[in-house]
Amino acid sequence: GGEALYADMGHFGARPIRLAWFSFVLPALLLNYFGQGALLIKDPAAIDNPFFRMAPAWSRVPLVFLAAAATVIASQAVISGAFSLSVQAVQLGYFPRLSIIHTSKDERGQVYVPIVNWLLFVAVVGCVLAFQSSEHLAAAYGMAITTTMVITAVLLYVVMRRRWKWPRTWAIPIVGFFLTIDLIFFGANLVKVLEGGWLPLLLGAATYVVMIVWQRGRAVVQQRLAAGTRSSDDFLADVRLTPPLRVDIPAVYLTANLDHVPETLTTNLRHNRVLHKPVALLTILTEDVPWVKLDDRIEVTHLGEHIYRIVAHTGFKQTPNVPNLMQQCLQHNVDFTSPDTSFFLGRLTLQLADRPRYTAWRERLFAWLMHNSYDASTYFRIPPDQVVELGRRLEI
Repeated sequence: GGEALYADMGHFGARPIRLAWFSFVLPALLLNYFGQGALLIKDPAAIDNPFFRMAPAWSRVPLVFLAAAATVIASQAVISGAFSLSVQAVQLGYFPRLSIIHTSKDERGQVYVPIVNWLLFVAVVGCVLAFQSSEHLAAAYGMAITTTMVITAVLLYVVMRRRWKWPRTWAIPIVGFFLTIDLIFFGANLVKVLEGGWLPLLLGAATYVVMIVWQRGRAVVQQRLAAGTRSSDDFLADVRLTPPLRVDIPAVYLTANLDHVPETLTTNLRHNRVLHKPVALLTILTEDVPWVKLDDRIEVTHLGEHIYRIVAHTGFKQTPNVPNLMQQCLQHNVDFTSPDTSFFLGRLTLQLADRPRYTAWRERLFAWLMHNSYDASTYFRIPPDQVVELGRRLEI
C-alpha cells in the first residue's frame, strides 16, 4: 500500500489519495481485519486461511479473482516505485546513469527503467526457486516490513526537525511513541534472521554499498579532475592576452565545476588551436525538490569574450534535456540552438593503481559501475551528430 500511495502521489496529488484512503480503503481494511479476528475467536482452527474461510462458500471463487487482482496491483506499485526511486537516485548522484524510458508524454513521472525491471525479474524468480512457498518467505517479509517501519520513524524525526522546524519537545515524544512500537516488532523479527530474514538485510546492504561507493567515487574523481583545471579568470586572461583563432560556431561544454573551465575546453584549444564563438560552460544541478519551475531553471552569466556560464537547475524527478535547456536560454538573449552547435563531453577511462585486491574492491566496483553507466549524450538527450567526446585516463 505504501508503494502504491507513493507511486500515485505525483499523478493524483495528496488530496484525492487522502479522500480515497479515509473514505473507502481504510474502513474496508479495518472491517476485513476485524472480521478475521472475530472468525478466529469463534473458530481458532481457521488460522490456516482466515481470509477465505470467513466468506460464504459461493463467494470464494470471486474472492480468488479479487485477491489475484490485488496481487497484480501491489506488484505494479512495487515495480513503478522501484523505477521512480532509481531515477531519483540517479538524479541525486547516488547511482550511475541508467537507461530511462518515459512512457507518457503527459505524465513526467511515468518511467520505465529496463535494468531495474530485469533485476526485479531475476530477484523474484530467485526467491520463488529458493523459498518455494510464501510461508518460507514470512521471515524475510517480516524483517523487511519492520525495518522499513523503524527507518520511516527515524526519517519522520528528520523531516520534523529540518523541514517542518518542529522543536525537540514536540518531535521526540511523537516519534518516540511510534519508534517504541516499531522497535518491539523489529526486535521480535531479529530471531528470524537465519530463517530468511537475512534476505532483505543483504539486499539493503548491497544497495547501500553500491550507492555509497558511487557517491564517494564520483567525489574523488571530480576532485582529481578539478585539480588539473584552470579558473575561469585565468583562462579569460590568457584569451585576452593571446587571442586564439575564433570560429563562429556555437559550442557547449558540459562541466560539474562552477569555478573552473572544463578540461575538455582547454584540451580542444590546445590540440586544435581554435576557440568557438560563442562558448557555453553548462552545469546541470539537481535540486532537493521534485520539480523546478520553468522561470527558475536557467541562470546565464556572461564571463566575457563571448563565453557564458550557464547553470541549469532541475528537480530530482526531472530528466535533464540539454537541447530543451538551450531553448530556454533564448529568453536570456543567448542562442545555442543552431544545428551546427557542438556539445563537448569528457570520456573518462579509469585505470586502477597497483594494490592488493582485498583493499581495492571499492575502486574496482566504482570502475565497473562507471564503465557500465549509461552514455552521457543519450542520457542528456543530445543529438548524436552534434556530440564531440574527448577522452582522458585517470588513475584511482
